[in-house]
Amino acid sequence: MRLVLASNNAKKLIELQSLFALLGLEMVMQGSLGIAEAEEPYITFVENALAKARHAAQEARCAAIADDSGLCVDALGGAPGVLSARYATLFGQPKSDTDNNRMLVEKLRGVDDRRARFVSALVAVRSAEDPEPLIALGRWPGEILQVPRGEGGFGYDPLMFIPSLGRTVAELDADVKNAHSHRAVASRQMLALMREVWHLA
Repeated sequence: MRLVLASNNAKKLIELQSLFALLGLEMVMQGSLGIAEAEEPYITFVENALAKARHAAQEARCAAIADDSGLCVDALGGAPGVLSARYATLFGQPKSDTDNNRMLVEKLRGVDDRRARFVSALVAVRSAEDPEPLIALGRWPGEILQVPRGEGGFGYDPLMFIPSLGRTVAELDADVKNAHSHRAVASRQMLALMREVWHLA
């Protein structure tokens, strides 16, 4: 079964391909099919993921899956939230991981409460008209550091310290990250849903 990933993020494709390898799905990135990115006008991860999945399914005329994920920081009222990938642009800065991380550190300067969560909403549809989208939600709690650590991962990984592992996400190897991450939690839920509802082996 072919499943179109409603993203042009190659690192996200590799991560999800690894997580969904058990089902033997052929996962392809929408960009490789000439599909443009969908609008993401909503304020929740689930709504944006659903919009992206329906758009990809409509254009590819097959099943699609979308991940909308980001970082929610308690002291910032859940920000950057769905705007995680372009957080710096809210303050007139370029859109980049480096600028996003720099702005987050700046916004938390002098703040004692550093609690945060990575959140991943995975939504899969069999077609654009699917009345029963599969929805999985994963969370990965941690704390925001004042200084980035580690060279791996992407996004806010160098700032996100996981107390139970004693390292930032950027310091984890791929196997450890794929076992514990918010996307891993959501993917395990999604695998179970696909087996139950879509009857995949």
